[in-house]
Amino acid sequence: MERLEAALAESERTGQSGALMFIDLDNFKVLNDTMGHSRGDLLLQRVAERLQRSVRKADTVARIGGDEFVVMLQGLGTDPHSAALKTKTVATKVLARMSEPFDLGDYQHYSTVSIGVTGFGAQPTGVSELLKQADLAMYQAKSAGRDTIAFFDPAMQAAVSASAALGADVRAALQAGDQFSVHYQPLFNQQRCVTGVEALLRWRHPARGAVSPAEFIPIAEDTGLILPLGHWVLEQACAQLAAWAERPETAQLSIAVNVSVRQFRHPEFVDQVIAAIRRHRVAPRLLKLELTESLLADRMEITLEKMDTLKQLGVTLSLDDFGTGYSSLAYLKRLPLDQLKIDKGFVADVLTDPSDAAIARAIIELAHSQGLSVIAEGVATEEQHRFLVDHGCDLFQGFLLAKPMSIGALEEFMDQHRDTATAPLHE
Repeated sequence: MERLEAALAESERTGQSGALMFIDLDNFKVLNDTMGHSRGDLLLQRVAERLQRSVRKADTVARIGGDEFVVMLQGLGTDPHSAALKTKTVATKVLARMSEPFDLGDYQHYSTVSIGVTGFGAQPTGVSELLKQADLAMYQAKSAGRDTIAFFDPAMQAAVSASAALGADVRAALQAGDQFSVHYQPLFNQQRCVTGVEALLRWRHPARGAVSPAEFIPIAEDTGLILPLGHWVLEQACAQLAAWAERPETAQLSIAVNVSVRQFRHPEFVDQVIAAIRRHRVAPRLLKLELTESLLADRMEITLEKMDTLKQLGVTLSLDDFGTGYSSLAYLKRLPLDQLKIDKGFVADVLTDPSDAAIARAIIELAHSQGLSVIAEGVATEEQHRFLVDHGCDLFQGFLLAKPMSIGALEEFMDQHRDTATAPLHE
């Protein structure tokens, strides 16, 4: 209660959004009545452990009585819509974690939860009122059939409903087949020669117009639609590599494809990559898979096994947004990588923030000590470019050099820089 009161005061002062989740175990009384209170107590301990693993260390998890828990999320940003979507992601994660079986000694128990959610932010709200709202929302979830999430805050509910509608539109767009496209952003070496491109998914909705990837990619992740979307982008990239292989001036260009955690973890992902490479008859080294650091959070052995398979095939592997998440020297030593990518957040402030400058320099030195190349993304000024060149960065990407563009615009751009298009893939 003290933390919640402090969080409300902080949100009122800063405008940062937060959320309160009220979580109740479904049919907990049945377990107590049939298996005894000792088993019930053990389940409460297991639930507490899972809740703590489902949220950030900065968030608060508490048991407030019986089989009722609350989770308080803070620092969700100043945009209520974005905060609602972030909260939904956490609540969905909790719901999924709680549906997995619990090991209660010699007994495996299956349980579900009902979750009520309310938000808080710049508008003054009392602790008791907020708890009442979350409690009411939890009972709405119970009434809806349990094992679900309900939102009290009308704005949050509207945001979640809009998210669901956008998810339905993503599914319809996949079926239509003509709304998604791939744009390409060139990658440059120190001499500003184009060495490859990054494939970036774009969506033009017939009614909404251009929809930002920051808006539809998280929804595709939540709904599982990232799997067909990611596979489609992979196929498009391999088809483009095959077309470029026919022309001497583009035959050595690489294409980088972003791979989400969910996509990488799919049992068929490696087979899909192998099939695409063979179907389009492309050189594996020209296909670069950009993997996110969150892959390193768990299931490390499975991650390593898949990466080793791809590496043996000859595919280039890059670790995206290095330094922002789960990086460690132990991981870096074990991973069969070819490249590290400096996050644009570090690049943006290399000239103004000594810490970011030190991090950028350290990443470059660390990568080179491991035999890896380094690419800096988000290069926006000549001064940033010069700083990175001076400290040995190998490759560059950003609006200073070229924006993402359609394949037609890209090929026209490269024709104008014909002498740069044949630069070697690796320095």
